[in-house]
Amino acid sequence: MLHYAFMQHALLAGTLVAVMAGVIGVFVIARQLSFIAHTFSHIGFSGAAFSVYAGWTPIGGLLLFPVASAFAIGGLGVKAFRREVTISVVLSLFLGLGLLFLSLSTKKATAMTALLFGSVVGISWDNVLEIVYLSAAVLAALALLYKPLKFDSFDPAGAQAARLPVRLLSIGFLLLLAVTVSEAILIVGALLVFTLMTAPAAAARQMSHAVSRMIAWSVAFGVTGVWGGLALSYYMNAPVSFYITALEAAFYFGALAWRRLRERRTAAPDAMPGQAEPGGA
Repeated sequence: MLHYAFMQHALLAGTLVAVMAGVIGVFVIARQLSFIAHTFSHIGFSGAAFSVYAGWTPIGGLLLFPVASAFAIGGLGVKAFRREVTISVVLSLFLGLGLLFLSLSTKKATAMTALLFGSVVGISWDNVLEIVYLSAAVLAALALLYKPLKFDSFDPAGAQAARLPVRLLSIGFLLLLAVTVSEAILIVGALLVFTLMTAPAAAARQMSHAVSRMIAWSVAFGVTGVWGGLALSYYMNAPVSFYITALEAAFYFGALAWRRLRERRTAAPDAMPGQAEPGGA
């Protein structure tokens, strides 16, 4: 399997995206921004469709539209954007734009279908280099913002009391999230990008309450899911995205079951009936 160049490209690109999504996914779950990650995936697909229509490389639109939306959402305010009507309107608008540009770019409909459903094995070396540069930039930014971002994500009231620039942190995080979603689309597609952005982090949250350990678990689940999905797809001749989503779902439900089992074992001694005291009736 590793003798083929396309599999080497897929493993390298998939690993980088899984690491990046695993790290940022922990903060996505903590900040309750899963719906925005989902929205960015639709916006990214529309941007890619526009890029193909305009004759650009897909990554250009994948970055342009979500990054512009991140600035808009950050200026509007995340709380205001959480309103269901706003979400529905934005999703409908960009999905409609994506279909419009797709219909105008019929000569490259196959490429757009790959972006919609994912085609990690079709990634070129140029795509790998783009992912390397973007991943390095996102991870470096997350490392620099780690302490204030952790504070604001897990203790927002304390962050405001400490006079942290929470609005700037929110906008900065949305920008990093937009870039991460854009890259993840290249791996699992716009329809399944939600998987890498939330499932590993949600599973990690069942394993530990420490942020550093959650990040480690999230990265481990994400990378294992990508590697396992590629291997299963290669040997069983089925879509990679299906296996990645299936494995990540299995990790989540497995982690959930493990946590419940651990809680039952912890509560078991307290639930045991007490023995009668000596001399009792």
